[in-house]
Amino acid sequence: MDNITDNKYHQMALNKVRTLMKLKPSKDSEQGQELEMLISLIEAYEEVHVPMQASDPIAYLQYRMEQQNLKQSDLIPYIGDKTKVSKVMNRKQDLTVSMISRLSRGLNIPVNFLIPTFNI
Repeated sequence: MDNITDNKYHQMALNKVRTLMKLKPSKDSEQGQELEMLISLIEAYEEVHVPMQASDPIAYLQYRMEQQNLKQSDLIPYIGDKTKVSKVMNRKQDLTVSMISRLSRGLNIPVNFLIPTFNI
C-alpha cells in the first residue's frame, strides 16, 4: 500500500496497524518499518479527510490501559477508590486537576491528552 485513497483503505490500514502494534515489532524490523509507513500514510490521509474531533481523555485512557494491559483497579492510585475509578471510566464523573496530574506522572501520559477540549 503506497497511498490511502478512501475510507475502505483507511480502515484496512488501521486494522493492519492494530495487528502490528500487538506484535510490538522493533523499529528496525520489517514489521516495524511497515508499521511506521502505515502510520505516516494514515496521518496524511486523516489530515485531509478526517475532521478534528474534541479530545476525549477517557477514550485515550482506555487505549493506554489496553496498550499496557491495565485494569481499572490499576488506576486507583491515580484516581481514587474503586467507586471513583468506575464513575470516571463510565463518564459519570470528570477527571479533576489532581487526577490528571497523577495520571500524567504515574502513567507517563502527556497532560494535554487528559484535558478535554470543547467546541465553542
